[in-house]
Amino acid sequence: MSIKVAVLGAKGRMGVESVKAISRTSDLEIVAQLDLGDSLDLLVSSGAQVVVDFTHPDSVMGNLEFAINNGMSVVVGTTGIDSTKLEKVKKWLAANPKVGALVAPNFGLGAVLMMQFAAQASKYFETVEIVELHHTAKADAPSGTATRTAELINDARKSVKRAPMPDATTSELDGARGAKIGDVHIHSVRLRGLVAHQEVILGDTGETLSIRHDSIDRTGFMPGVLLAIREVGKNPGLTFGLEHYMDLN
Repeated sequence: MSIKVAVLGAKGRMGVESVKAISRTSDLEIVAQLDLGDSLDLLVSSGAQVVVDFTHPDSVMGNLEFAINNGMSVVVGTTGIDSTKLEKVKKWLAANPKVGALVAPNFGLGAVLMMQFAAQASKYFETVEIVELHHTAKADAPSGTATRTAELINDARKSVKRAPMPDATTSELDGARGAKIGDVHIHSVRLRGLVAHQEVILGDTGETLSIRHDSIDRTGFMPGVLLAIREVGKNPGLTFGLEHYMDLN
């Protein structure tokens, strides 16, 4: 029996690619394609079991509340969901214990691996910074991927009791050292012609290591999207990060 899927933001770039990818499978069925102005009631009437959200930070929370409270599992690629919003999602899920929700900063399998590699490598280097590069239409900075990478790096370094990173900067123009999450600086680039790219640069005495991932086309995210759709219903509650659906042991 196929999984019935609805896509929110179906006319956006990621939504369009998701609809194409789902339509090419034999075990998933597109039952609704919604975009700005469409009624969420269509999710119920379509019989959707999984809702994929590639909309906008301003609308995603209302979409999630509706879907979860109507018993639909959700796959979320929309950025801008911070810890406060995640707590709200957890409350909705607690009231609907059979529903699953995946919030994924990145659906690129290579990007997920890049984040994991960077976290592991950061244990062995004194310093590490992140440069993320995206297209000019991206609404948030730093990216969700960069934020998640920084969180993983901070956790990894704390686990081995790494000292804070040295930084002799005493004078700077506002923003010159980028944003800072925990002990990790993040630098955001927005350029025409880019899709989604990230480089993690690690340095220690006498050597540096660069770990980079490049998304050349949005079709590269689709294996991760399909994996998420197939797994989210099997995993009730909140899952943050696609890596939890991957066998990385």
